[in-house]
Amino acid sequence: MARKPNKVIWITGASSGLGRSLAIAQAARGNRVIASARSEDALEELAALDANITALPCDITDAASLETAGARMAEISSHLDQVILNAGNCEYLDFPDPDWAAIRRVMEINFFGSVNCVRLALPMLRKSPGGQPHIVGVASQVTAAPFPRSEAYGASKAALQYFFDSLRIDLASEKIDVTVVNPGFVDTPLTRNNNFPMPFLMDVDRAASRIVKNIEARPRSYSFPLRLSALLFISKLMPAFWQKMVAPRTERAKTQSNPGVGK
Repeated sequence: MARKPNKVIWITGASSGLGRSLAIAQAARGNRVIASARSEDALEELAALDANITALPCDITDAASLETAGARMAEISSHLDQVILNAGNCEYLDFPDPDWAAIRRVMEINFFGSVNCVRLALPMLRKSPGGQPHIVGVASQVTAAPFPRSEAYGASKAALQYFFDSLRIDLASEKIDVTVVNPGFVDTPLTRNNNFPMPFLMDVDRAASRIVKNIEARPRSYSFPLRLSALLFISKLMPAFWQKMVAPRTERAKTQSNPGVGK
């Protein structure tokens, strides 16, 4: 039996990993969740878990797909109270012969895809009956320090952080809050492709629970775990030492690029 929804929340990248766990956690709180991703089958399986979850397949990098999704979303609900922009991907650059096109592919999803979603969501957020709509952008702690092979992923998340920080200022007069979430390493299908140590790796459901709990206060940003934040601060205090510590070995630099990192 469906519970009475408290908020209407749109979550992107909800077919697996952190987005899926966020959708389940928010629905368990009695919120109505509109779950989006490209995989229709995975979304239908997710929606079957809770009557408060509605599947809305779309490709956030495709204008036609987003237009269709926007029309469908308006049929599902007259408004949005919160959006959690979580969709993302990662490709590594392997020197001395990197695939430079990977930067554009990653930016299209991580940055421009999120911008597309903000543009789509704003009119419905402005209709929130609660009067305090909320945009949550999932970035990454990777932006706190340079990592080898992470030029594409790190740049996309850094761009996303600046976009949301600036957006927060422009939307303040409308009482639309903006929160940037910076997770560390979370155990998801994406990070399982990583072939390097991931300090303080966190279970995906635990990470989702932390996010859901902490964004309730609508902070400007929320980074976790704090132990990783402290470790990454070394890069600012001692940048030369950090470079030596994380510099890729020749063998690693020659490996083929794999999707991974981040959430």
